[in-house]
Amino acid sequence: MFFVFNKQKIYTYIVSVLTVVILFGVASTIKLNDSNAIETSATNNQKLLPIYNVQTNEKKVAFTMNCAWNADDIDQILEVLKNNNTKITFFMVGDWIDKFPDAAKKMHEAGHEIASHSNTHPHVNNLSYEQNVKEIREANEKIKAITGSENKIYRAPYGEYNNTVVKAVQDEKNYCIQWNLDTLDYTGLSGDQMWDRLKNKIKEGDIILSHNGTKHTAESLDMLIKNIKAKGLEVVTISDLIYKENYTINANGTQISNSTQQQNEN
Repeated sequence: MFFVFNKQKIYTYIVSVLTVVILFGVASTIKLNDSNAIETSATNNQKLLPIYNVQTNEKKVAFTMNCAWNADDIDQILEVLKNNNTKITFFMVGDWIDKFPDAAKKMHEAGHEIASHSNTHPHVNNLSYEQNVKEIREANEKIKAITGSENKIYRAPYGEYNNTVVKAVQDEKNYCIQWNLDTLDYTGLSGDQMWDRLKNKIKEGDIILSHNGTKHTAESLDMLIKNIKAKGLEVVTISDLIYKENYTINANGTQISNSTQQQNEN
């Protein structure tokens, strides 16, 4: 009896162990399948990107300047640009236009491109789709009041963006613009330090970021513009650089003309 009892006990134990192993295997398979499903789903969710730079054979770059703080140096900046026969894109915050409407008008009358940098300069990644649309529309209304034209160029504050932000910009028929070269002028760098950041990287299709209201930007602008031109590059506005239609934006944020790409493939 003792032998039979233990034999049954051993048999029961083996069955229990096998049951646990089988259940564990099934659970692992389900978990693996769930992980694959999540990964596939994430892969299928396209990340929307702004335009960081442009693929082009034309020897030109866009010089951009964000306006969000003061307007003390605007006259000096405009004088430098005039002397260099150069037009750039000023990204203005709507609140900045409210505070300095005369400066905004001067920039437009001098032939420069006036673009949107939002209405109140918020952290747009924290805003809903509707709030982002509101920021875009209100800033564009203020730009239209200054220029008499519809603005289609937008740059998000702080360089922030996510799918909600970019979709709001696209749905408003605007072009979402980032940059691929940063002067870091807002950190107080000298002109020579700014140029050191650009000189070995700059090439056709680049978008350069700068700001007014900084310590050295206005006094360094003449040198920066001249040095860029000395490399055989023309300084233009965003609208003169980007493609307006029939383009794609690759994973690096480079805007590529579909027609040019097709010609190269043929």
